Amino acid sequence: MMRGLSCWLLGICCIASLAAGQQIDEPEAELVDRILAVVDEDPILDSDLDQAIGIGLIAPEEGEAENDYRRRVLDLLIDQKVRFHEIDLFGFSEIPVAEVDRQFDQVREQFASDDAFSARLEEVGLDEQGLRQILARQMMVLIYVEERLGARVFVGLDEIQQYYHEVLVPELEEKGQPVPPQQEVREEIRAVLREMLLNEEIERWTEQLRQEADIVDFFDSPREELPPLVISSQGQESDG
Repeated sequence: MMRGLSCWLLGICCIASLAAGQQIDEPEAELVDRILAVVDEDPILDSDLDQAIGIGLIAPEEGEAENDYRRRVLDLLIDQKVRFHEIDLFGFSEIPVAEVDRQFDQVREQFASDDAFSARLEEVGLDEQGLRQILARQMMVLIYVEERLGARVFVGLDEIQQYYHEVLVPELEEKGQPVPPQQEVREEIRAVLREMLLNEEIERWTEQLRQEADIVDFFDSPREELPPLVISSQGQESDG
């Protein structure tokens, strides 16, 4: 009721001002970004996509068309977002700084020089601290997944033997490389199979989170129709 009354009063004031020949100044707004998707009221911006692509966090596949690549990156960002929302429900210990540094160095090594790396960060609107925060968030997901899903993953000797004979041996023979005894590579095979099984668990978990989330996807809309993120003259951001 009060909201309706306020709108009515505002309308009367505007009419009165116009009748008196007064100019109604509307605050200027500047378009700063576009919204590609919203996950449980949490937006994914066009700039988020550009950052993930620009710093090489998600590499294109061979022969992948530009639009297909951006579509795939957005899907992965949506997956990340639903996982972030899940782990934010739980208390989480800090990520070891040394591990963040290692991941940071791996990203930086993709560039020809430190200057090229710094230039790319500036181009996509990031600084080194912002990149470290992104990497730390991704590592939080990995640690959470290991704690939550790791216990479900078990690799037995039968699976190791099958992988050795059906995958590893044929690959090495095709390359003309020596084939080591099974016992020498048992733990390496176990690690490979465990990672594969864990990834399958992650996919199932993520699909469940997606089904439970409220996701609005604007990717296929014309760019000019994407919901805008604007900043008013007072410096407050809002979506359109």
